[in-house]
Amino acid sequence: MKRIYIVRHGETYINRYNKMQGWCDTPLTETGEAQANQAGEALKDIPFDIALSSDTMRASKTCDLIINHNCNRDELQHLASPFFREQFYGYFEGMDSEAAWRMIGGPHGYQDRHELLRQESIDTIKDWIKAQDPYHQAEDATEYWQRLNQGLNLIRQLDGAETILLVTHGFTIRSLVDHFGKQFDKSQSPRNASITIMEQTAEGQTISAFNRLHL
Repeated sequence: MKRIYIVRHGETYINRYNKMQGWCDTPLTETGEAQANQAGEALKDIPFDIALSSDTMRASKTCDLIINHNCNRDELQHLASPFFREQFYGYFEGMDSEAAWRMIGGPHGYQDRHELLRQESIDTIKDWIKAQDPYHQAEDATEYWQRLNQGLNLIRQLDGAETILLVTHGFTIRSLVDHFGKQFDKSQSPRNASITIMEQTAEGQTISAFNRLHL
């Protein structure tokens, strides 16, 4: 069994300004760097075999800051991959979050993203994001999972790596929870630098902890 410690990146400027941030990227704020260091302290005694992250600047920086605290930091390899990127929001990238979610959920009777997330599956929401994108370039559920599953398969194929750090993104963590952690409330936003734990076996994945700041 592999145990994956999934960390959301620290706060970025786009997070602070409450805008949609998928494939678009901005640096960590000072708060975001402090959050990453706090996650590093929380995870410092976990002997990671490998560190993985999205290839975005915000995730890679968070991962490096966490590695600096780790008991295995001198041997730990960091592999950044587009497989672990956030949902691509297409037209909605960089838009005010509340305005974007009203455009996405409004045609289906949702004016509030929290109610949308409580009532609908994440995959349904992904399909609605693409449908409401005037350019139809946002990822739908099929496109998103084709990409992320390559990342999950990569983890499965890492021989000798049983304890893994993965730094990724908020909506990606919600997506994993919606598929593999039905006991958790996916409408709860994963906090910046929060820790979610997933076990991977030959049978699949299971989320055992969600949105923690401490182990």
